[in-house]
Amino acid sequence: MAKYAGSVGYATQVEVRPGSYKNIIVTKKMRGDVIRLASNTESGDKVNDDVVLNNRISLVGDPFAYSNFMNLKFIEYLNVKWKVSSVEVQRPRLICTLGGVWNDA
Repeated sequence: MAKYAGSVGYATQVEVRPGSYKNIIVTKKMRGDVIRLASNTESGDKVNDDVVLNNRISLVGDPFAYSNFMNLKFIEYLNVKWKVSSVEVQRPRLICTLGGVWNDA
């Protein structure tokens, strides 16, 4: 089993002015294990296929991670930010399944 150490991004809502909210990405450093390595390509009405990871990463959780697991948006793996498609809470771990490439825009 490979080890993981890297950045994880959470989207939190911040009130900019009364009644107006904005999503802010909070990045945390986390550690864990890579428990599955897999990938596939998604084609559609595009010229180039999209690469999608089906990797599963088991992160060691902390109080912030447990209270914000539903806001987990990306995990940086192999110098690329990947979307988190699902999160499973199995204390003391968060089991995350990765999807396509995260778009910062």
